Amino acid sequence: MNQETLSFINEHAGDDVRRLALQGGRHPGVDMPFALDQIAGRQMARRKLPSWAAVDGIVYPPHLSMEQCSGEAAAAYKAAVARRVAGGGRLVDLTGGFGVDFAFMAPAFASATYVERQPGLCAIASANFGLLGLGRAEVVCADSAEYLERMGPAGLIYVDPARRDAVGGRTFAVSDCTPDVAALRGAMLAKADSVMVKLSPMLDWRKAVADMGGEVGEVHIVSVGGECKELLLVMGKGCGVGLSVHCVNDGSDFAFDASGIGPVPSTPCGVASLDGLRGMMVYEPNASVMKAGFFGLLERRFGVKALGRDSHLFVSGGPVDGFPGRGFVIERATTMNKRLLREALSGIGRANVAVRNFPLTVAELRRRLKLGEGGGVYVFATTLADRTHVLLVCSKATPVRG
Repeated sequence: MNQETLSFINEHAGDDVRRLALQGGRHPGVDMPFALDQIAGRQMARRKLPSWAAVDGIVYPPHLSMEQCSGEAAAAYKAAVARRVAGGGRLVDLTGGFGVDFAFMAPAFASATYVERQPGLCAIASANFGLLGLGRAEVVCADSAEYLERMGPAGLIYVDPARRDAVGGRTFAVSDCTPDVAALRGAMLAKADSVMVKLSPMLDWRKAVADMGGEVGEVHIVSVGGECKELLLVMGKGCGVGLSVHCVNDGSDFAFDASGIGPVPSTPCGVASLDGLRGMMVYEPNASVMKAGFFGLLERRFGVKALGRDSHLFVSGGPVDGFPGRGFVIERATTMNKRLLREALSGIGRANVAVRNFPLTVAELRRRLKLGEGGGVYVFATTLADRTHVLLVCSKATPVRG
Protein backbone atom coordinates (compact mmCIF):
# COMPACT_ATOMS: atom_id res chain seq x y z
CA MET A 1 0.00 0.00 0.00
CA ASN A 2 1.46 3.37 -1.00
CA GLN A 3 1.39 6.45 1.19
CA GLU A 4 -1.24 8.22 -0.93
CA THR A 5 -3.62 5.30 -0.52
CA LEU A 6 -3.02 5.05 3.24
CA SER A 7 -3.58 8.78 3.69
CA PHE A 8 -6.79 8.62 1.66
CA ILE A 9 -8.11 5.72 3.78
CA ASN A 10 -7.39 7.51 7.05
CA GLU A 11 -8.78 10.84 5.82
CA HIS A 12 -12.06 9.37 4.56
CA ALA A 13 -12.59 6.60 7.13
CA GLY A 14 -16.08 7.78 8.02
CA ASP A 15 -17.28 8.91 4.57
CA ASP A 16 -19.90 7.35 2.34
CA VAL A 17 -18.16 4.75 0.16
CA ARG A 18 -20.55 5.16 -2.77
CA ARG A 19 -19.90 8.89 -2.93
CA LEU A 20 -16.15 8.32 -2.75
CA ALA A 21 -16.36 5.83 -5.64
CA LEU A 22 -17.86 8.51 -7.87
CA GLN A 23 -14.88 10.75 -7.13
CA GLY A 24 -12.24 8.13 -7.91
CA GLY A 25 -10.60 10.00 -10.78
CA ARG A 26 -9.94 13.04 -8.58
CA HIS A 27 -7.30 11.25 -6.48
CA PRO A 28 -4.25 10.33 -8.59
CA GLY A 29 -1.86 7.86 -7.00
CA VAL A 30 -4.60 6.27 -4.85
CA ASP A 31 -5.40 2.59 -5.34
CA MET A 32 -9.11 3.38 -5.25
CA PRO A 33 -10.61 -0.18 -5.30
CA PHE A 34 -8.36 -1.22 -2.41
CA ALA A 35 -9.01 2.03 -0.51
CA LEU A 36 -12.78 1.68 -0.84
CA ASP A 37 -12.62 -1.92 0.40
CA GLN A 38 -10.65 -0.79 3.45
CA ILE A 39 -12.97 2.10 4.28
CA ALA A 40 -16.08 -0.06 3.89
CA GLY A 41 -14.42 -2.89 5.82
CA ARG A 42 -13.47 -0.65 8.73
CA GLN A 43 -16.98 0.74 8.93
CA MET A 44 -18.55 -2.72 8.95
CA ALA A 45 -15.99 -4.02 11.45
CA ARG A 46 -16.96 -1.34 13.98
CA ARG A 47 -20.40 -2.94 14.11
CA LYS A 48 -19.55 -6.56 13.41
CA LEU A 49 -16.01 -7.07 14.77
CA PRO A 50 -15.27 -4.32 17.29
CA SER A 51 -12.15 -6.02 18.69
CA TRP A 52 -10.67 -6.22 15.17
CA ALA A 53 -11.68 -2.65 14.35
CA ALA A 54 -9.58 -1.53 17.33
CA VAL A 55 -6.41 -3.10 15.86
CA ASP A 56 -4.40 -0.80 13.61
CA GLY A 57 -3.31 -2.27 10.29
CA ILE A 58 -5.99 -4.94 9.83
CA VAL A 59 -6.58 -5.50 6.11
CA TYR A 60 -10.18 -6.02 5.05
CA PRO A 61 -11.39 -8.07 2.07
CA PRO A 62 -13.95 -7.06 -0.59
CA HIS A 63 -17.51 -6.44 0.55
CA LEU A 64 -18.92 -9.94 -0.07
CA SER A 65 -16.36 -11.62 2.19
CA MET A 66 -17.04 -9.04 4.91
CA GLU A 67 -20.77 -9.57 4.54
CA GLN A 68 -20.49 -13.35 4.84
CA CYS A 69 -17.99 -13.56 7.70
CA SER A 70 -19.15 -14.22 11.26
CA GLY A 71 -19.82 -11.43 13.67
CA GLU A 72 -17.84 -11.30 16.90
CA ALA A 73 -20.53 -12.78 19.16
CA ALA A 74 -21.19 -15.74 16.85
CA ALA A 75 -17.46 -16.38 16.39
CA ALA A 76 -16.88 -16.32 20.15
CA TYR A 77 -19.69 -18.84 20.63
CA LYS A 78 -18.17 -21.21 18.07
CA ALA A 79 -14.83 -20.87 19.81
CA ALA A 80 -16.41 -21.96 23.10
CA VAL A 81 -18.00 -25.01 21.44
CA ALA A 82 -14.71 -25.89 19.69
CA ARG A 83 -12.79 -25.64 22.97
CA ARG A 84 -15.26 -27.98 24.69
CA VAL A 85 -15.40 -30.69 22.01
CA ALA A 86 -11.79 -30.73 20.82
CA GLY A 87 -9.63 -28.07 22.43
CA GLY A 88 -5.91 -28.62 22.90
CA GLY A 89 -5.11 -30.57 19.75
CA ARG A 90 -4.90 -29.40 16.15
CA LEU A 91 -7.46 -27.18 14.42
CA VAL A 92 -7.90 -27.26 10.64
CA ASP A 93 -10.22 -24.69 9.07
CA LEU A 94 -10.85 -25.98 5.53
CA THR A 95 -12.67 -22.83 4.34
CA GLY A 96 -10.73 -20.00 5.95
CA GLY A 97 -12.29 -17.01 4.17
CA PHE A 98 -11.57 -13.75 5.97
CA GLY A 99 -10.40 -15.83 8.93
CA VAL A 100 -12.71 -14.57 11.68
CA ASP A 101 -13.90 -17.95 12.95
CA PHE A 102 -10.37 -19.36 12.65
CA ALA A 103 -8.86 -16.49 14.64
CA PHE A 104 -11.37 -16.89 17.48
CA MET A 105 -10.98 -20.68 17.67
CA ALA A 106 -7.21 -21.01 17.16
CA PRO A 107 -6.07 -19.91 20.67
CA ALA A 108 -7.76 -23.01 22.16
CA PHE A 109 -5.54 -25.36 20.11
CA ALA A 110 -1.88 -26.33 20.21
CA SER A 111 -1.63 -25.77 16.45
CA ALA A 112 -3.95 -24.32 13.83
CA THR A 113 -4.05 -24.49 10.03
CA TYR A 114 -6.04 -22.08 7.86
CA VAL A 115 -6.89 -23.40 4.37
CA GLU A 116 -8.29 -21.18 1.62
CA ARG A 117 -8.30 -21.52 -2.16
CA GLN A 118 -8.33 -17.76 -2.96
CA PRO A 119 -4.79 -16.33 -2.93
CA GLY A 120 -6.06 -12.85 -2.09
CA LEU A 121 -7.74 -14.02 1.10
CA CYS A 122 -4.67 -16.07 2.04
CA ALA A 123 -2.51 -12.95 1.73
CA ILE A 124 -4.95 -10.98 3.91
CA ALA A 125 -5.01 -13.76 6.52
CA SER A 126 -1.20 -13.96 6.62
CA ALA A 127 -1.01 -10.21 7.23
CA ASN A 128 -3.75 -10.09 9.85
CA PHE A 129 -2.94 -13.14 11.96
CA GLY A 130 0.35 -11.65 13.15
CA LEU A 131 -1.44 -8.46 14.24
CA LEU A 132 -3.98 -10.57 16.12
CA GLY A 133 -1.34 -12.55 18.03
CA LEU A 134 -1.62 -15.66 15.84
CA GLY A 135 1.87 -15.58 14.40
CA ARG A 136 2.21 -19.38 14.64
CA ALA A 137 -0.89 -20.07 12.55
CA GLU A 138 -0.20 -21.97 9.33
CA VAL A 139 -1.75 -20.48 6.17
CA VAL A 140 -2.23 -22.91 3.26
CA CYS A 141 -3.52 -21.78 -0.12
CA ALA A 142 -5.24 -24.90 -1.46
CA ASP A 143 -8.56 -26.48 -2.41
CA SER A 144 -10.29 -27.83 0.70
CA ALA A 145 -11.06 -31.30 -0.70
CA GLU A 146 -7.52 -31.70 -2.04
CA TYR A 147 -5.97 -30.62 1.27
CA LEU A 148 -8.31 -32.89 3.24
CA GLU A 149 -7.06 -35.88 1.26
CA ARG A 150 -3.41 -35.28 2.16
CA MET A 151 -3.65 -33.73 5.63
CA GLY A 152 -2.64 -35.43 8.85
CA PRO A 153 -4.87 -36.06 11.89
CA ALA A 154 -6.63 -33.19 13.67
CA GLY A 155 -8.64 -32.62 16.81
CA LEU A 156 -11.21 -30.49 14.99
CA ILE A 157 -12.02 -29.80 11.35
CA TYR A 158 -14.10 -26.67 10.83
CA VAL A 159 -15.86 -25.98 7.53
CA ASP A 160 -18.06 -23.08 6.41
CA PRO A 161 -19.13 -23.95 2.85
CA ALA A 162 -20.03 -21.18 0.41
CA ARG A 163 -23.76 -20.62 0.36
CA ARG A 164 -24.05 -18.76 -2.95
CA ASP A 165 -24.21 -20.20 -6.44
CA ALA A 166 -22.06 -19.18 -9.41
CA VAL A 167 -24.24 -16.16 -10.23
CA GLY A 168 -24.55 -14.88 -6.66
CA GLY A 169 -27.88 -16.45 -5.66
CA ARG A 170 -28.29 -17.91 -2.21
CA THR A 171 -28.26 -21.69 -1.79
CA PHE A 172 -29.76 -23.40 1.23
CA ALA A 173 -29.37 -27.17 0.66
CA VAL A 174 -26.28 -28.92 2.01
CA SER A 175 -25.59 -30.52 -1.37
CA ASP A 176 -25.70 -27.11 -3.09
CA CYS A 177 -22.88 -25.68 -0.97
CA THR A 178 -19.19 -25.60 -1.90
CA PRO A 179 -17.56 -27.80 -0.77
CA ASP A 180 -20.27 -30.46 -0.49
CA VAL A 181 -19.82 -31.29 3.19
CA ALA A 182 -22.20 -34.24 3.01
CA ALA A 183 -20.00 -35.87 0.37
CA LEU A 184 -16.88 -35.14 2.45
CA ARG A 185 -18.39 -36.29 5.76
CA GLY A 186 -16.64 -39.66 5.87
CA ALA A 187 -13.25 -38.24 4.89
CA MET A 188 -13.46 -35.50 7.52
CA LEU A 189 -14.43 -37.88 10.31
CA ALA A 190 -11.59 -40.21 9.28
CA LYS A 191 -9.08 -37.37 9.79
CA ALA A 192 -10.51 -35.54 12.82
CA ASP A 193 -11.90 -36.40 16.25
CA SER A 194 -14.65 -33.80 15.75
CA VAL A 195 -16.09 -31.86 12.81
CA MET A 196 -18.00 -28.58 13.02
CA VAL A 197 -20.04 -27.42 10.03
CA LYS A 198 -21.50 -23.92 9.73
CA LEU A 199 -24.61 -23.65 7.53
CA SER A 200 -27.18 -21.07 6.51
CA PRO A 201 -29.83 -20.30 9.17
CA MET A 202 -32.40 -20.66 6.38
CA LEU A 203 -31.70 -24.39 6.18
CA ASP A 204 -34.15 -26.88 7.69
CA TRP A 205 -31.96 -28.20 10.51
CA ARG A 206 -33.72 -31.59 10.60
CA LYS A 207 -33.03 -32.16 6.90
CA ALA A 208 -29.45 -30.99 7.37
CA VAL A 209 -28.96 -33.57 10.13
CA ALA A 210 -30.44 -36.26 7.89
CA ASP A 211 -28.25 -35.18 4.95
CA MET A 212 -25.17 -35.67 7.12
CA GLY A 213 -26.02 -39.35 7.53
CA GLY A 214 -26.95 -39.54 11.18
CA GLU A 215 -23.44 -38.60 12.39
CA VAL A 216 -24.52 -35.31 13.99
CA GLY A 217 -24.42 -35.21 17.79
CA GLU A 218 -25.11 -31.51 18.39
CA VAL A 219 -27.15 -28.85 16.61
CA HIS A 220 -26.59 -25.21 17.55
CA ILE A 221 -29.05 -22.62 16.24
CA VAL A 222 -27.31 -19.32 16.94
CA SER A 223 -29.07 -15.96 17.14
CA VAL A 224 -27.57 -12.57 17.94
CA GLY A 225 -29.72 -9.57 18.82
CA GLY A 226 -32.90 -11.46 17.99
CA GLU A 227 -31.75 -12.43 14.48
CA CYS A 228 -30.95 -16.03 13.55
CA LYS A 229 -27.38 -15.96 12.21
CA GLU A 230 -26.19 -19.51 11.66
CA LEU A 231 -26.75 -23.22 12.06
CA LEU A 232 -23.91 -25.33 13.45
CA LEU A 233 -23.69 -29.10 13.21
CA VAL A 234 -21.11 -30.89 15.37
CA MET A 235 -20.07 -34.49 14.68
CA GLY A 236 -17.55 -36.79 16.31
CA LYS A 237 -16.17 -37.99 19.60
CA GLY A 238 -16.78 -34.84 21.63
CA CYS A 239 -20.54 -34.81 21.07
CA GLY A 240 -21.79 -37.35 23.57
CA VAL A 241 -24.76 -39.68 23.03
CA GLY A 242 -27.96 -38.74 21.20
CA LEU A 243 -28.83 -35.48 19.45
CA SER A 244 -28.76 -32.35 21.57
CA VAL A 245 -30.23 -29.13 20.18
CA HIS A 246 -29.08 -25.76 21.52
CA CYS A 247 -31.18 -22.65 20.78
CA VAL A 248 -28.71 -19.87 21.55
CA ASN A 249 -29.46 -16.16 21.72
CA ASP A 250 -27.11 -13.57 23.23
CA GLY A 251 -25.75 -15.91 25.88
CA SER A 252 -28.95 -17.79 26.72
CA ASP A 253 -29.19 -21.46 25.74
CA PHE A 254 -32.48 -23.37 25.53
CA ALA A 255 -31.20 -26.93 25.13
CA PHE A 256 -32.98 -30.25 24.79
CA ASP A 257 -32.47 -33.83 23.63
CA ALA A 258 -34.15 -34.34 20.25
CA SER A 259 -33.12 -37.98 19.80
CA GLY A 260 -35.86 -39.96 18.10
CA ILE A 261 -38.60 -37.33 18.44
CA GLY A 262 -40.18 -34.97 15.95
CA PRO A 263 -41.26 -31.37 16.63
CA VAL A 264 -43.35 -31.15 19.79
CA PRO A 265 -46.44 -29.06 18.93
CA SER A 266 -48.05 -26.66 21.37
CA THR A 267 -51.56 -26.97 22.73
CA PRO A 268 -53.51 -23.70 22.41
CA CYS A 269 -55.20 -22.45 25.55
CA GLY A 270 -58.85 -21.46 25.67
CA VAL A 271 -59.51 -17.75 26.32
CA ALA A 272 -62.82 -17.15 28.08
CA SER A 273 -62.82 -13.42 27.31
CA LEU A 274 -60.47 -10.68 26.16
CA ASP A 275 -60.82 -9.04 29.57
CA GLY A 276 -59.34 -12.22 31.02
CA LEU A 277 -56.09 -11.56 29.14
CA ARG A 278 -55.56 -8.17 30.78
CA GLY A 279 -52.71 -8.31 33.28
CA MET A 280 -51.40 -11.63 32.01
CA MET A 281 -47.89 -12.09 30.64
CA VAL A 282 -47.31 -12.83 26.95
CA TYR A 283 -43.99 -14.33 25.86
CA GLU A 284 -42.36 -14.26 22.43
CA PRO A 285 -39.69 -16.96 21.92
CA ASN A 286 -36.35 -15.84 20.54
CA ALA A 287 -35.44 -16.48 16.91
CA SER A 288 -33.47 -19.67 17.62
CA VAL A 289 -36.37 -21.27 19.48
CA MET A 290 -38.73 -20.27 16.67
CA LYS A 291 -36.37 -21.95 14.22
CA ALA A 292 -36.19 -25.16 16.27
CA GLY A 293 -39.97 -25.52 16.37
CA PHE A 294 -40.32 -27.57 19.58
CA PHE A 295 -42.95 -25.25 21.06
CA GLY A 296 -44.58 -27.91 23.20
CA LEU A 297 -41.34 -28.17 25.18
CA LEU A 298 -41.71 -24.53 26.18
CA GLU A 299 -45.10 -25.31 27.70
CA ARG A 300 -43.76 -28.29 29.64
CA ARG A 301 -40.59 -26.63 30.87
CA PHE A 302 -41.91 -23.16 31.71
CA GLY A 303 -45.59 -23.75 32.48
CA VAL A 304 -46.87 -21.41 29.75
CA LYS A 305 -49.74 -21.94 27.31
CA ALA A 306 -49.88 -21.22 23.59
CA LEU A 307 -52.16 -18.29 22.81
CA GLY A 308 -53.26 -19.78 19.47
CA ARG A 309 -52.56 -22.76 17.27
CA ASP A 310 -49.96 -21.04 15.06
CA SER A 311 -49.31 -17.81 16.94
CA HIS A 312 -46.09 -18.95 18.63
CA LEU A 313 -46.96 -16.58 21.46
CA PHE A 314 -47.35 -17.94 24.99
CA VAL A 315 -49.21 -16.64 28.03
CA SER A 316 -48.93 -17.13 31.77
CA GLY A 317 -50.55 -15.69 34.86
CA GLY A 318 -47.27 -14.21 36.10
CA PRO A 319 -43.56 -13.78 35.35
CA VAL A 320 -41.71 -16.87 34.10
CA ASP A 321 -38.15 -17.45 35.22
CA GLY A 322 -35.64 -17.96 32.39
CA PHE A 323 -38.03 -18.06 29.43
CA PRO A 324 -35.93 -18.00 26.21
CA GLY A 325 -37.40 -14.86 24.71
CA ARG A 326 -39.04 -11.55 25.52
CA GLY A 327 -41.83 -11.03 28.03
CA PHE A 328 -44.61 -8.42 28.02
CA VAL A 329 -47.51 -7.41 30.25
CA ILE A 330 -50.88 -7.32 28.47
CA GLU A 331 -52.40 -3.94 29.27
CA ARG A 332 -55.39 -4.18 26.91
CA ALA A 333 -56.80 -6.70 24.46
CA THR A 334 -59.20 -5.97 21.61
CA THR A 335 -60.71 -7.43 18.48
CA MET A 336 -60.61 -5.52 15.18
CA ASN A 337 -63.97 -3.90 15.97
CA LYS A 338 -63.56 -0.16 15.19
CA ARG A 339 -65.04 1.08 18.46
CA LEU A 340 -63.01 -1.34 20.59
CA LEU A 341 -59.88 -0.45 18.64
CA ARG A 342 -60.36 3.26 19.33
CA GLU A 343 -60.75 2.57 23.03
CA ALA A 344 -57.76 0.22 23.25
CA LEU A 345 -55.43 2.56 21.31
CA SER A 346 -56.63 5.80 22.87
CA GLY A 347 -53.69 8.14 23.44
CA ILE A 348 -51.23 5.89 21.57
CA GLY A 349 -49.58 7.42 18.51
CA ARG A 350 -46.54 5.16 18.19
CA ALA A 351 -45.97 1.48 18.88
CA ASN A 352 -43.74 -1.50 18.08
CA VAL A 353 -45.99 -3.77 15.98
CA ALA A 354 -45.60 -7.51 15.35
CA VAL A 355 -47.95 -9.93 13.59
CA ARG A 356 -48.22 -13.65 14.35
CA ASN A 357 -50.65 -15.72 12.26
CA PHE A 358 -52.63 -12.62 11.29
CA PRO A 359 -54.18 -11.66 7.92
CA LEU A 360 -52.44 -8.25 7.69
CA THR A 361 -48.76 -7.39 7.37
CA VAL A 362 -47.08 -5.02 9.82
CA ALA A 363 -47.15 -2.23 7.22
CA GLU A 364 -50.85 -2.78 6.44
CA LEU A 365 -51.75 -2.87 10.13
CA ARG A 366 -49.81 0.32 10.85
CA ARG A 367 -51.69 2.13 8.10
CA ARG A 368 -55.05 0.90 9.35
CA LEU A 369 -54.28 1.81 12.96
CA LYS A 370 -52.46 5.05 12.04
CA LEU A 371 -49.55 4.16 14.30
CA GLY A 372 -46.01 5.47 13.94
CA GLU A 373 -42.96 3.34 14.72
CA GLY A 374 -41.19 3.04 18.08
CA GLY A 375 -42.08 4.10 21.59
CA GLY A 376 -42.69 2.03 24.71
CA VAL A 377 -45.90 0.33 23.57
CA TYR A 378 -45.86 -3.12 21.94
CA VAL A 379 -48.78 -4.38 19.85
CA PHE A 380 -49.08 -8.06 18.95
CA ALA A 381 -51.66 -8.92 16.30
CA THR A 382 -52.55 -12.61 16.34
CA THR A 383 -55.32 -15.19 16.00
CA LEU A 384 -56.74 -17.11 18.93
CA ALA A 385 -57.63 -20.80 18.90
CA ASP A 386 -61.26 -19.94 18.06
CA ARG A 387 -59.99 -17.96 15.01
CA THR A 388 -60.73 -14.57 16.53
CA HIS A 389 -58.30 -11.90 15.30
CA VAL A 390 -57.04 -9.87 18.27
CA LEU A 391 -54.59 -7.14 19.18
CA LEU A 392 -52.66 -7.29 22.44
CA VAL A 393 -51.49 -3.88 23.64
CA CYS A 394 -48.51 -4.51 25.92
CA SER A 395 -45.70 -3.00 27.91
CA LYS A 396 -42.31 -4.66 28.15
CA ALA A 397 -41.75 -6.67 31.31
CA THR A 398 -38.59 -6.60 33.40
CA PRO A 399 -36.73 -9.89 32.70
CA VAL A 400 -36.80 -12.47 35.48
CA ARG A 401 -33.39 -14.00 36.18
CA GLY A 402 -32.73 -17.33 37.80
